[in-house]
Amino acid sequence: MVRIQSDGRRVDFHVGERIRERRAELGLTQEDLGGTLQISYQQIQKYETGANRISAGRLFEIASALDVDIAYFFTGYEGGEPDEPLPHGGHNRAAIELVRNFLEIKDESLRSAVTTLMRALKDHDGRRVNGN
Repeated sequence: MVRIQSDGRRVDFHVGERIRERRAELGLTQEDLGGTLQISYQQIQKYETGANRISAGRLFEIASALDVDIAYFFTGYEGGEPDEPLPHGGHNRAAIELVRNFLEIKDESLRSAVTTLMRALKDHDGRRVNGN
């Protein structure tokens, strides 16, 4: 029998990151997801950081709430070192609000303009316009 070395903490971290990514992609807060699952936002935060393990049944409920297959949470996992965690708190809230507002823009040309603006702001990298 082949023995598989356990790297459970890395899997927990990866699954938590995938939950956070999908939640943010949908424009949901931890409170929103927690309300849907009838658990606290603190519990969602513990799942997302990998601090608490997720049972199979709870993972099934989370997948359903986030409209993904369970396999989604394991996509990209290769057993290596965990990725850098996504930001917590206010930074994450701002991203969620940005996504929510962006998704409400119905005019495709306006959405494209916002995307172009965001790319320009990102690329600006702290430099002043016109070399000032």
